[in-house]
Amino acid sequence: MVCLESVQKHFKGSAKPALTGFSADIFPGAITGLVGPDGAGKTTLIRLMAGLLTPSAGSIRIQGLDPIADASTLRGMIGYMPQKFGLYEDLTVLENLQLHADLRGLLGEQRSHTFNRLLEFTDLARFTSRFAGKLSGGMKQKLGLACALLGQPRLLLLDEPGVGVDPISRRELWKMVNALADQGIAVIWSTAYLDEAELCQQVLLMNEGQLLFYGRPAELTSRLQDRAFQIRNISGNRRKVLALALCRPDVMDGVIQGHNVRLLLRPHVALPDPREFNAGANAELVPVAPRFEDAFIEALGGGPGGYSELAHRLQPIIDDNDTVVEAVGLTKLFGDFAATDHVNFAVKRGEIFGLLGPNGAGKSTTFRMLCGLLKPTSGNAHVLGIDLKSSASLARQQLGYMAQKFSLYGNLTVKQNLMFFSGIYGLKGRQQQAMVDSMTEVFNFQALLARKTDTLPLGFKQRLALACAVMHGPAILFLDEPTSGVDPVTRREFWTHINGMVEKGVTVIVTTHFMDEAEYCDRIALVFRGQIIAAGTPDQLKAQVATTANPDPTMEDAFITLVQSQPNPDLSNPAPAHKATS
Repeated sequence: MVCLESVQKHFKGSAKPALTGFSADIFPGAITGLVGPDGAGKTTLIRLMAGLLTPSAGSIRIQGLDPIADASTLRGMIGYMPQKFGLYEDLTVLENLQLHADLRGLLGEQRSHTFNRLLEFTDLARFTSRFAGKLSGGMKQKLGLACALLGQPRLLLLDEPGVGVDPISRRELWKMVNALADQGIAVIWSTAYLDEAELCQQVLLMNEGQLLFYGRPAELTSRLQDRAFQIRNISGNRRKVLALALCRPDVMDGVIQGHNVRLLLRPHVALPDPREFNAGANAELVPVAPRFEDAFIEALGGGPGGYSELAHRLQPIIDDNDTVVEAVGLTKLFGDFAATDHVNFAVKRGEIFGLLGPNGAGKSTTFRMLCGLLKPTSGNAHVLGIDLKSSASLARQQLGYMAQKFSLYGNLTVKQNLMFFSGIYGLKGRQQQAMVDSMTEVFNFQALLARKTDTLPLGFKQRLALACAVMHGPAILFLDEPTSGVDPVTRREFWTHINGMVEKGVTVIVTTHFMDEAEYCDRIALVFRGQIIAAGTPDQLKAQVATTANPDPTMEDAFITLVQSQPNPDLSNPAPAHKATS
């Protein structure tokens, strides 16, 4: 179906090629995953196959045709769903379909038949008059998929379609795409989520424009037998246990999984004693099955380690407040719709508290009220004892906020963003310059200070957004889907900083759609339709859904089961979309 032979791509002004000597064959009737860290070349390769870029060297053939020379012939054979939402938000679902049908020359009875088929396939028939900008994240991806499928393409190019989508919507999206592959369509799915990569029939593992592995995910994972372990029965601080383990040369990678710590050891090393990590006298090292994510981390040379220079430089948070964030009957109405409906919870100092829920559940609305950015309709919210209704501006000086969509100014340089946000948080003169210099050293911004933020790779945007949020040494950090779309190595680096800051007394409230990331939370509140439907530690939520058939459920299993157990859990028809909803 697709033949790539020694494909290279050089962009003018770039020191390194985006792609180097890339060769692979992609077959119909299968989902092929493009996997790699930020800047690996995934989007460049997809755009080359779509005929939007011309290769600098090598050849690309789709059904024997060249994407550039035979563009008019291939146009009807290729469906392309770009990384960024490529639809018009001020047009309805039907109007977006009509526009894309016009561009593809789909007319008359064929158009009507195709619309009916795609609307039924994506379950969007009920929402043809809804504006695309008012759809939930999952529905937006379904509409993007429907537009890409106009004309019955034989090759479907999907550039990170699962980013920003909750686990239930992602599972629905996979079900639809698998059905397309079963019909003989060749699907290329670019992703930074490694659990998605495991679902592909074959993967192309990329890094810095080079192909590191081409084959079935299980083939790569099988190389790591007897190297993946969990430290169980930990009686000490699991964040400190992980940090100590990651500082050892025989440990390649590690993550927190509920009350346990998961480790990937380097090859041919002796098994470590968990007591060396201060895990307690009863701690034990238990072998577990390797995952594709383990193989990915090894292919890139290992994780970033357990030391956070950012946390090292921040001053410890010392205060007399045990409960630092509290919501009592917190409610936000938009007309007669309750985006947040009588929410109650309290967060203690030095705790990581997670707000999870499907797209449109009300997480971001709750978040923004707690940050003093949105006034509650009723109920109360306090931060460090400060009433957000009466003293929101005072409370905002005590916290750092990393928005769901990066709140950076894209037309400003890295340095200008650092100066602007440090000034907003009250830093001036020598203190301001010293903190900008410190963040530049911590995140290695030296070569990027003069670059416009819009031109940065996603991972560097995320680092810059975190730097801007913590320069004033906040006691509380609000993180709204902070690592959406970034690769596992960058995600680990991010959580190394967060874990280190929490050990300094910083309190963190986080929303995420990445369920492995939710495992880092001390406690979780699961939000659905503006209400908390379940709360507890990650292990407690998983225990609630454990069955004889599935005695060891994942966090994703818990999320999906708990939401779907609610009365009429119709996620395709979320609450009316407002700027303040998640």
